[in-house]
Amino acid sequence: MNNNDENRKDKQLEEYRADNRGKKMTTNQGLHVSEDEHSLKAGDRGPTLMEDFHFREKMTHFDHERIPERVVHARGFGAHGYFQPYESMAPFTKAKFLQDPSVKTPVFVRFSTVAGSKGSGDTVRDVRGFATKFYTEEGNYDLVGNNIPVFFIQDAIKFPDLVHALKPEPHNEMPQAASAHDTFWDFIANNRESAHMVMWAMSDRAIPRSYRMMEGFGVHTFRFVNEQGKAHFVKFHWKPKLGVHSLVWDEAQKIAGKDPDFHRRDLWESIEMGNYPEYELGIQMIEEEEEFKFDFDILDPTKLWPEEMVPVKMIGKMVLDRNQDNVFSETEQVAFHPGNVVPGIDFTNDPLLQGRLFSYTDTQLIRLGGPNFHELPINRPVCPFHNNQNDGYHRMTINKGQAAYHKNSLQNNDPQPASEEEGGYVHYQEKVEGRKIRQRSESFKDHFSQAKLFWNSMTDPEKQHIIKAFCFEVGKVKSKSVQQQVVETISQVDVKLARQVAIGVGAKPPENMDDSVEKLTSPALSQEKTIKIPETRKVAVLAADGFSYPGLNQVMEDLKKKGVIAEIISHNLGMIKSSEGQELEVTHTFLTSDSVLFDAIYVAGGKESIDLLKKERGALHFIQEAYSHFKSIGAVNEGCDLLTSAGIQIDGPGVVTSREQANLNSHHKKFIDAISQHRHWSRQI
Repeated sequence: MNNNDENRKDKQLEEYRADNRGKKMTTNQGLHVSEDEHSLKAGDRGPTLMEDFHFREKMTHFDHERIPERVVHARGFGAHGYFQPYESMAPFTKAKFLQDPSVKTPVFVRFSTVAGSKGSGDTVRDVRGFATKFYTEEGNYDLVGNNIPVFFIQDAIKFPDLVHALKPEPHNEMPQAASAHDTFWDFIANNRESAHMVMWAMSDRAIPRSYRMMEGFGVHTFRFVNEQGKAHFVKFHWKPKLGVHSLVWDEAQKIAGKDPDFHRRDLWESIEMGNYPEYELGIQMIEEEEEFKFDFDILDPTKLWPEEMVPVKMIGKMVLDRNQDNVFSETEQVAFHPGNVVPGIDFTNDPLLQGRLFSYTDTQLIRLGGPNFHELPINRPVCPFHNNQNDGYHRMTINKGQAAYHKNSLQNNDPQPASEEEGGYVHYQEKVEGRKIRQRSESFKDHFSQAKLFWNSMTDPEKQHIIKAFCFEVGKVKSKSVQQQVVETISQVDVKLARQVAIGVGAKPPENMDDSVEKLTSPALSQEKTIKIPETRKVAVLAADGFSYPGLNQVMEDLKKKGVIAEIISHNLGMIKSSEGQELEVTHTFLTSDSVLFDAIYVAGGKESIDLLKKERGALHFIQEAYSHFKSIGAVNEGCDLLTSAGIQIDGPGVVTSREQANLNSHHKKFIDAISQHRHWSRQI
């Protein structure tokens, strides 16, 4: 436990004591309680009496402490922070929180996985939710998105079908938090609008390194509307300051066993240490007059707007600087809704968005016990709210007055609607006409062009990861028919991809198809083009008694200066002593930690230390596993011998070594540069 953790715990304990110091225990009705360890009985060995109201109240509260988990996005974790615009966006929107660069708008963000239950692991292959609640002076605005810019389906009426296919199969309730099973892939093969999304889901985007290194997207097309009533189509992006980085599949699976709370722990500890996650808010905008100029429908939620066609303009930043005080009260009870908008932000006819505008309220009613979930502290707006909606389950406001309807004369018809000039929300006056039909636009029927664009934009290592992901997922499918259908679907994206997947899962490869057409690319889709910096990366330093203090102390200082977090791993907890007599505290042991929980490995010098580590199988495995996951490995002096014992090529890609004490500064710089690269994919070759 670091000093920040201890200080926070001390502060929380003091706050608790301050709230309860000198207080007497009461029931929830304020009645003082005389006994809290024994229920009321008829004699000391008799039955408990039904009149024991204190027992019943206490037990009833306990019985109902858990609320239904979300059907999707059940596994989540949140943090508080603020949003601050870079400049006034008045030319495009009248939303007040996007006007003044000096104003910080409070936010609460909930990150989540989609498929798994509340108790599932953080690092499973899945879409991640990225939902932001802005507590603006005009009311709450919710930007409810994902870490992938498109979705599986085009119309909300198919959402129950998608989730039923994705969730554990009903006859045996397996598998948990995974899509590697028959019903999901049967859905993909028979609903080809999912082709683009499934390419993203099989990519590294579905196994992010952390929430801090994950993009967010609003997915849908919305509208900005300015004071003059002019509208622009808009898409929202969150770009992380640390770049977009991912785990590798084997690593993700092992982390799920070693630390199923890996992502939430990373977020919590980063904020506690003052390494506040930061994201830029970007927007893509299209003039209304240009709605039909593209070869895709801009309202189709299975399509993105390539950034090379429609650039992303950065308009502000979000900083997450405060952890939750209570996960249940905040993360579990927060209620997001894409319909929570403010003047200047409006909807479009995206059929998936239109359905979400109904389903989110409907979901909260059952989860949070009725229509008053907006009064929970985490959901309550910072501005006042007034209306005639009284009563209902869990009403917290004590409404006064005789009339609870509109219009009335008894209370001067208060509260009254606000005009647009007074801040009243007025829907954009889009012209709508047409026959009532159950049909999808012809412009929504191209399901493969952007799936091809995504595949063609990947680097060779990224393509190999996608191939392996398909082989793993489809290889778990029991139905040979479904496997074959999936291969045929993939062949519409790329024939070579389909052939390799077919070979991997034992299906029939596709017949020769024309694969000579021009292959368009969008470099912005590849994670390899992302920001690469060392800040907040975690390095495991392997050392034991007899380590060389000057070298280890210097590398720890050099890493700290660059914002890299170094933790010492050894045989036992406690202190280890250098050959020069200094002591350092061990953070983890080879039993309590693992290489998959770190971004890089460094082996300290010192003959006695290395002789001890050579005898430790855990140390050798630590190094070998990190190398197999393409991570940076550094070693100095005798530490190089431990790499040799582990079978690591000393001058291999991402392996930084030195046996010259005079060159330590240069050595450490090279090691930090290697950490910045995230992975060294040339080891795959």
